[in-house]
Amino acid sequence: MKTRIATNQAPQAVGPYSQAVSAGDFVFVSGQIPLDPESGKLVEGGLERQTGRIFQNIGAILKEAGLDFSHVVSATVFLTNINDFNTVNDVYGKYFEGGVLPARSAVQVAALPKGAKLEISCTAYRE
Repeated sequence: MKTRIATNQAPQAVGPYSQAVSAGDFVFVSGQIPLDPESGKLVEGGLERQTGRIFQNIGAILKEAGLDFSHVVSATVFLTNINDFNTVNDVYGKYFEGGVLPARSAVQVAALPKGAKLEISCTAYRE
């Protein structure tokens, strides 16, 4: 059985998909770009601020599912410039500390929705 997960504390989907879907013990969080949930626009500022906004959005979705970052088992980072990896990694590391860290992939892509520079998706597991 699968269940849609949605919260007003994260941006609404910009297409025909769910913010997240729970399936069994797993929660699949759709890719998040640095959108402000209230305005629906990309946040301004540097890459650190944009990465932080993405993690705030993911955190709100996880919370709606009754989970937090300690439940994340896998993450995928999409960058329009792989040279931004270290900057994003520094912010990423603040959300995943100690314990068993999630598996992760980071890839460069040609473009992302709304002209974003990065997108992050993840999968969480209910223990």
